[in-house]
Amino acid sequence: MALPGSSLNRRIFLIPGFKCHECFITISFNSVRQGTHILFREFSFVQATPHNRASFLRTFWRCFRTVGKNGDLLTAQEYHCLLQLLCPDFPMELTQKAARIVLMDDAMDCLMSFSDFLFAFQIQFYYSEFLESVAAIYQDLLAGKSPNTVIVPTSSSGQHRQRQPPNDCNPLEGVEASLFYQCLESLCDRSKYSCPPSALVKEMLSSVQRMTFYGFLMALAKDQGINRALGALPDKGDLFLDPAMDQEIEKLVAQVSGLSVSGPASSSADTANMPVRNSPRINSPWKPLHHRRKMDAESEGSNEETDSSEN
Repeated sequence: MALPGSSLNRRIFLIPGFKCHECFITISFNSVRQGTHILFREFSFVQATPHNRASFLRTFWRCFRTVGKNGDLLTAQEYHCLLQLLCPDFPMELTQKAARIVLMDDAMDCLMSFSDFLFAFQIQFYYSEFLESVAAIYQDLLAGKSPNTVIVPTSSSGQHRQRQPPNDCNPLEGVEASLFYQCLESLCDRSKYSCPPSALVKEMLSSVQRMTFYGFLMALAKDQGINRALGALPDKGDLFLDPAMDQEIEKLVAQVSGLSVSGPASSSADTANMPVRNSPRINSPWKPLHHRRKMDAESEGSNEETDSSEN
């Protein structure tokens, strides 16, 4: 099996004098274990495995949790710019789908809190193939097909199917929750992609009689049991707590503060010991505008005198 960034690995192994292959392999696997191996990689690599997806979610949270900590509200486009800082070719379509879970019927340029977007993005990104199949099932149920005739998309059939968001803005619309769950249970049993725990989905749908598509996605995003089962993000109450990261930031701030305190004293001492040089003063060719105007007026006057003297 090729290591992450195998082309880079081969180039490093060819560097003259680089003999510590074991050290490099250790560093490479440690980055995979810590989840930092997905940084600045192409989207095809970031979404390749469930571990990579969870690592990307965790990294996005750790890098930008201060956005939510400060109470800032951003648009979908702004959140997409943050995602592209970690993955330059991250598709805008995926960001818009996550934003639609939060905004529902609101305009796509509306502001969203960091926590709302993050948990919606987690469901959309990690369970992307599952949600495509759920959309197909929901549309078939809206069309009046019985559970026995609904075709449950497999991993191959639902992979490239474009989701057509159902119009479920009316709370009285939707499908019968029990029939919906029967189809989703069959989907979870047959799908080769990651799916939410069926027991949690059953608990979610058993509490209502009817369910809309985006209502289901919002319920998935808000369910802390599903969040814990996925294991990438902390609970919502602990979303802005990261002691390890805070400790690292405090160390960096202390180092910067130490440099700023010692900087002026050392620089002043160095300045006192330096010999004094009298550098020649060079007149600048640029003159103030009012001075230039005065000079122009004088030159025009001298020209007039010259002309009159010649006459």
